[in-house]
Amino acid sequence: MKRPHLLSATAMLAALGLFAACAATPVQPAALAPEMPTAATTTDARFTIAVIPDTQNYTDYTHQTAEGFPFDAADLFIEQMGWIADNLESQGGDIAFVTHVGDVWQHGTVKIDPEHEARGFKAVPNPIFDAHLSPSDKVKTVEMPKAREGFELIAGKTPFSVVPGNHDYDATWTDSKFPPRVTSPAEVDPNDLTSLGMLHAGGLDNFREVFNPDSAFFKDQPWYVASHDGGTDSAQIFEAGGYRFLHIGLQFDPPDTSLVWASSVIDQYEGLPTIVTTHDFLNRKGERVPSPVVDSHAADPDAHNTPQMVWDKFISQNDQIFLVLAGHQHGQSMRVDDNASGQKVWQILADFQDRGQTAKDAGLQSAWPVGIGDGWLRLMTFDFSTDVPSVKVSSYSTHYKKFSREMPEYAAWYRGHEQPEMTDAEFHDADDYTITLEDFRIRFDQSGRAVN
Repeated sequence: MKRPHLLSATAMLAALGLFAACAATPVQPAALAPEMPTAATTTDARFTIAVIPDTQNYTDYTHQTAEGFPFDAADLFIEQMGWIADNLESQGGDIAFVTHVGDVWQHGTVKIDPEHEARGFKAVPNPIFDAHLSPSDKVKTVEMPKAREGFELIAGKTPFSVVPGNHDYDATWTDSKFPPRVTSPAEVDPNDLTSLGMLHAGGLDNFREVFNPDSAFFKDQPWYVASHDGGTDSAQIFEAGGYRFLHIGLQFDPPDTSLVWASSVIDQYEGLPTIVTTHDFLNRKGERVPSPVVDSHAADPDAHNTPQMVWDKFISQNDQIFLVLAGHQHGQSMRVDDNASGQKVWQILADFQDRGQTAKDAGLQSAWPVGIGDGWLRLMTFDFSTDVPSVKVSSYSTHYKKFSREMPEYAAWYRGHEQPEMTDAEFHDADDYTITLEDFRIRFDQSGRAVN
């Protein structure tokens, strides 16, 4: 990776709300499949995937100096995207693919979206969340333009994916079927967050406005091979390490229509090693359970799947999928399970939005810790130079310009509110470790086709 300053490194609560309409309009990739160059043209045995955790607190209009915040948090987002741009393979670095796990921005624009209102959903007051989640036109004038500005730094230079998180929906409200039982933060039992009520979200017009298949980001890009529901689900192909990889991005708590579409894309690109990014998949204990405050299946069971249902219906049933990436639930975790064919699937959570040392550095005084993100990225460096490939998983801050293990303060800053049950050493190990892909070459030959 082209980062001389890094050479030494090589030696208030749970997340929120959801729902998406499901009109299926695939962008047909059939003509691309046979013409895509073969992986044999790629000779670099090492490459990196940059995973961008939830960026909502950077782009949040209330976290800018124009609103009285002590610094422009959006500058950290632009700095992060600029660092990624500088380290892309096309610019002489080793980042071959970029994926954003969702929650690109913070706020919605309406109280409740028309589709949910027509279906009879109703909002009830929530004294804790309403002020934080109030819709604002500044999403259109501040947050979405800043998101677009960030992704313009990598546009045309690399294949990339963005999936919608719950904050990227047009509306977030407290569902009338799950009203809050508390009126102040002091009343909240941290072991029973259902007392906060159930947040629900709907409408993805804002997301489609920025990341639709005909946007300048994706139109006519040969690596953007399919989309569904206006780009809220999408598929990309990239080449690295001697292989062709398929990546599928799925909307938050995807409905069955998204899973059926994704399976059809996998069938079309038979045998390619496949990575899936979706906003919510693991909690920080490594469990496939939704946040108790944002459970789309509980609020709308006919329209959404839980993380476990996504595993049961889709991921475990498609042998090409070997890696799942997610954010949403604050912190980090990893688990590996065998799929229905007995092959391993690595599942990784990285959501650093609660990290707010930058706010403390700026002298911010607040009754609640203010999450920013502190520039932290998840970097996954694949090494195919040996018989058994591996992935070095690391966390790097583009603000502090250090990897997590290089920072003596790291555990003191973050462990207490992310993984308080861990020791400092265990916390470092959760952010910096190596995965051995012991069955990768058994599953896939070097053209990216599955080995029979």
